Amino acid sequence: MTITLHCFGESGNAYKAALALTLAGIDWTPRHVDFFNGAARSPEFRALNPMGEVPVLEAGDLVLTQSGVIQHWVMDETGKLCGDASKATQREILRWTIFDNQKVSGQAGPLRFLMNFLPEDKRPPEAIAYLAGRLKAALQVLEGELATRDWLVGDSLTCADISCAGYLFYDEPFTFDRADYPAISAWLDRIAATPGWKHPYELMTRAFPA
Repeated sequence: MTITLHCFGESGNAYKAALALTLAGIDWTPRHVDFFNGAARSPEFRALNPMGEVPVLEAGDLVLTQSGVIQHWVMDETGKLCGDASKATQREILRWTIFDNQKVSGQAGPLRFLMNFLPEDKRPPEAIAYLAGRLKAALQVLEGELATRDWLVGDSLTCADISCAGYLFYDEPFTFDRADYPAISAWLDRIAATPGWKHPYELMTRAFPA
């Protein structure tokens, strides 16, 4: 079965899916979406995903969208990145995935976009300040939790960690400084030390090559 992930390197949400696929040992192929030139809004892409977003996973006849759903599929298919796979653990992974989507990636994604991918004269300072404050509050929650344990759920890397860390591996400035969050920084090092880990720009083609 051919497995394709529609993605682009700058997308932290696509990275969550790409990294889960990679660390679970699934053979997959990236298909670059020229997002910044409107490819995700094209009729062809909308036919694949009416939401007009990446990531999109194609696995044979199956089409999945949203990074959390793709990660759930990875866990179901492989039995990996899901801890002990108990119902309680599954609920905890889901809890952190929702927290990430709403509080971490939900702020970091648009904040990083506004600060790096818009022309400087179009960057709204009020929106940037608001998102930065929201992100800081979410990161403080993560910092407090990770000061007490190595992983968000159980005693090993799960998709909860991949989800919450997705945007935090990017180098472009978006008000996140690892020096301000020692527990998060140590956690990111643990994730990066996992065999098979790769930076987003190693897994997916960049829209803006360095």
